[in-house]
Amino acid sequence: MTRSAHPDPAPDIALVGGRRVLFVMAAAAEYGPHLRRRIRPWMTGIGPIEAALETSLALSALARGGGLPDLVVSLGSAGSRVLEQGAVYAAASVAWRDVDASPLGFTKGVTPFVDHPVHVPLALPVPAVPAVRLSTGGNVVSGADYDGVDAEMVDMETFAVMRACRRFGVPLCGFRGISDGAGELHHYDDWTVLLHVVDENLGQAVDRLAEALEAGAPLDAPA
Repeated sequence: MTRSAHPDPAPDIALVGGRRVLFVMAAAAEYGPHLRRRIRPWMTGIGPIEAALETSLALSALARGGGLPDLVVSLGSAGSRVLEQGAVYAAASVAWRDVDASPLGFTKGVTPFVDHPVHVPLALPVPAVPAVRLSTGGNVVSGADYDGVDAEMVDMETFAVMRACRRFGVPLCGFRGISDGAGELHHYDDWTVLLHVVDENLGQAVDRLAEALEAGAPLDAPA
């Protein structure tokens, strides 16, 4: 879904546990009935370019209008060959697996002349949800491709959302449900078969987030 497909000119801000929260998702296929009963996310489209563009546009619109959110929450599916399929995990950190300027002497995974570590820590307001490292890139990871990934789960958007959030000074947390990775991906259905389970578990994570924010959970990323 592109910006022109949004029915509203500005993102929908949810009041969650007394905090202003912007939920961000990539694909309509991940936005099932359990999440639909709880939230109205800003849909970015798939991949890091779309995610960076659409998140930046959303935050720009909010900065000009009703004010920036207290928290952005990135929701969706992820791949993993080591985590429980269908389960939801928080992103303890996010890395960008595509960037590699090491031939010029830069650390692989670090954008040249941008001050960020390889693994950028994210906010963890819900201790009840297990936290693992997340890797963002422009490719669908399958089979032996996981050998080159230094993280427990992979997606295509969260690092880009993080960069937009940092530009506007807004904290970010991420919850991802594992939709695939136990076996090789061969067609679209290999990704979608568990999305109904992911949707239900993401809905429960949103409920836990509301409880944690109501209890005063901190929004800053751990040092």
